[in-house]
Amino acid sequence: MTAPAPDELLAGLHKAAADVTSDAATFSDEDVRAPSALPGWTRGHVLAHLTGISNAMARQLEYAARGEAVELYDGGMDGRNKAIDLAAGHDAATHLADLNKAVLRALKAFDVLPGVKDSSANQTGWWAPITYRGGVVLDGGLALWRELVIHNADLLTGRGPETWSRPFCEHLFDFLAARVQPDDKLVLQPLGLPPVSIGTGNRSTVISGMITDIAAWLAGREPTLGSLRASAAADGADLPALLPWPAGTPAPK
Repeated sequence: MTAPAPDELLAGLHKAAADVTSDAATFSDEDVRAPSALPGWTRGHVLAHLTGISNAMARQLEYAARGEAVELYDGGMDGRNKAIDLAAGHDAATHLADLNKAVLRALKAFDVLPGVKDSSANQTGWWAPITYRGGVVLDGGLALWRELVIHNADLLTGRGPETWSRPFCEHLFDFLAARVQPDDKLVLQPLGLPPVSIGTGNRSTVISGMITDIAAWLAGREPTLGSLRASAAADGADLPALLPWPAGTPAPK
């Protein structure tokens, strides 16, 4: 599998941004204080994180456009965590205003890229280097796409993993292959679609079900369609343990 082409990713970013901001617009102050799907985090924590990562990724692109580099978060991960804790208790209107502003800033940074002379050889446009994961702007776009889509499911607005698109799930198969244990090889068998093998170990397990259930499990989320099954040597088996979120970036908690 390959990453989505930049134009497809840009469309995905716009849809994910529209979904999360429209869902956040329905929240009351009480809704914001309610628990999210993430242990220990309210919806306010999730909204504060989405605001923070959107601003952080926008800043990555703004600096990259000038040929400069900057760390993802002011103060590193400690700064990120403190900012989330400080903003989590905001009222619904403040959260929505902050999120809208941050998301629009990020989209503006990505929207100018098609007009840039885009070249991997010259490290411009989507291939301009950024500090996030030691990658390029395209990696930053994929990261923001993951954050917006996965965390929108964590907000428990009814837009769960069952709504994730096939391209998004296939991207997670690729990105989250790093979670497979060294001894394992997982054969992902989405219903009605070709199988995908991830991992290089000798212990083979088939993970079958709807594509969204498989992607949700890989992302550490609860599969919502109840279709997930594991088998080894044609017999039922437990789902294998997964490694932590790929190094170099915080997991969506």
